[in-house]
Amino acid sequence: MSKRERLERALTEVRHHLFNELLPFWSTHGVDPQYGGFLTYLDADGNPTGETLKTVVCQTRMIYSYASAFRARVADERFLDIARQGVEFLLRHFWDDEHTGWFWTCEGDGTPSDRSKIMYGHSFAIYALSEYAMASGDRRALEMAEETLKCIKTLAADPAHGGFGEFFEADWHPKQPGVYGGDRKSLDVHMHLMEAFTNLYEATGEARHRADACNVIDLLFEHMIHPDFGTGIAQFAFDWTPLRAILFKNVWGSDRDVGDEEGRPLNNTSFGHNVEFAWLLKHSVDILGLDLQDYKERMRKLYAHCVQYGIDWEGGGVYCEGPNDGPAREKNKEFWQQAEVMVGMLDACLVLGDEHYLDAYENVHRFVMDHVINHEVGEWYPLFDEKNTRLWDYMGHAWKINYHTVRAAIQCEQRLAKLLAQTPA
Repeated sequence: MSKRERLERALTEVRHHLFNELLPFWSTHGVDPQYGGFLTYLDADGNPTGETLKTVVCQTRMIYSYASAFRARVADERFLDIARQGVEFLLRHFWDDEHTGWFWTCEGDGTPSDRSKIMYGHSFAIYALSEYAMASGDRRALEMAEETLKCIKTLAADPAHGGFGEFFEADWHPKQPGVYGGDRKSLDVHMHLMEAFTNLYEATGEARHRADACNVIDLLFEHMIHPDFGTGIAQFAFDWTPLRAILFKNVWGSDRDVGDEEGRPLNNTSFGHNVEFAWLLKHSVDILGLDLQDYKERMRKLYAHCVQYGIDWEGGGVYCEGPNDGPAREKNKEFWQQAEVMVGMLDACLVLGDEHYLDAYENVHRFVMDHVINHEVGEWYPLFDEKNTRLWDYMGHAWKINYHTVRAAIQCEQRLAKLLAQTPA
């Protein structure tokens, strides 16, 4: 099969999934008809499970997904209307008028239940509100994105070592150390702050927001990317000393349980986060007007590591985690890694021009199409083991909604179309 035929086949499948399965599913699922906002706990058939807890992460990610689909011109104004009611619920119930910042969780009716201030949620508030502002022209949303940035720079920034603390009580006092996160910083949060600040700059054109995004990029490479391997280090002390990555008590509600109270080994990295960081970095480089040549080799290391160690070349898909210098150690396959690696490998094709990345894309694409997507319903299953046995079957949870899936389908469709246009008949 020629390269053009391979791209045409992949593009046809992605478009079918996006326009005939994924977007139709989310046009009729997720909205809370009683209180507004979004119901994110959905069973294998996409029906609400009865759990109505609302997390700021899922509410903002849903807003982003609906707004971005409209802004990308793959969905009509119904999606913008859905995003709008999500913004109304978010502003009405999640903002803390007393201490500022966003509550971590609310009950279905909007009553705050966990008033903690967690940076992960704040990064997605900036990301979602700036995306919605660009899609709708809503100045209030943009003002709240900027207010969020002001809040975290005032209350969460670490003036001694740079970057941001991540886990705070309702009044912005740091949480306890260890599993409560009060003494930790992470690659994950700072990567998402990079995308949030980039989006805010795109929405405003303000030089100060460009500077914030550039500062986070510099920080990521100075402290959070391994100096030898070029891969991501997950967690740190405040002075940037790498720490064994642990699961936090009040955050990772749908994360896999690795059964290791001491945390992951220090020699460990996430294939999904590495590739997600690489393609988000390329997006930031484009929006911020940076020189791509300064970052191509750094991107290559992130992509090459995943291709060498993260892809299951026999069974298909990408594994969760492993060492910097050897095969995957944790071989479960989560939905979000598949989504991010699909986008990233297409980006690698465009940026680096190596057809081996198209082989990697096709591997993960095939796994997703044949195993991960619940074609009868329209969304993706969350988790498989290394033998591709489905472990969980729900469509939505506190940590799984349409953010990774819709974004990946839109981004893959755009990249496949661009690659196809560059490929001779």
